[in-house]
Parts: sequence; C-alpha cells; structure tokens
Amino acid sequence: MEERDFFDERPESRTHTITCPHCGQPGEYEVSWLVRRKKAQLPRGADDRDRARFAKAQSYMVRRDDMLGCKNIRCRKRFDVTSIQSVAFI
Repeated sequence: MEERDFFDERPESRTHTITCPHCGQPGEYEVSWLVRRKKAQLPRGADDRDRARFAKAQSYMVRRDDMLGCKNIRCRKRFDVTSIQSVAFI
C-alpha cells in the first residue's frame, strides 16, 4: 500500500508576508500548498506493516510554489521562496 492511500489531498493557497531580496520591500504573497490530511480509517486490504505506518502518519502540507514575482512595480523580479518551509506538519 502506498502513502497516498493514507491521505486525502487538496490544493490550498495561503497568504504570507515575504520580503523581496532584490528591492527589500515586504509584501503579501499567496503561496499554494498541497494539503494532505490523514484519513479517518485505514483503507481496506491493509496488512500489519501498513497498520503500523498508518498509526505513525500525520497530516502535513507541501509547498508547491518555489518562485514568486515581486509586487513592487519598479522591481518585478522573480525570487526563490526560502523563508517558508517546504513541508509543514498540521
């Protein structure tokens, strides 16, 4: 059984305050995440090893956006999103 069988996936966007490394101006940016929530019950056809993995599984989010564009009209440069973790537990 794969890890995807233990979770329900759906995309979600959240706003974060991020400072542009080029111009230094902070701004509110929408960052898209893939939210994986643990299912209430173990799927059918699971063996003992799958039950142990399901017991240890936690809900988490994976960041989908790696690059953002600056909102400053004079800058407009793209930059890496390094100030936010790429995986966050819920």
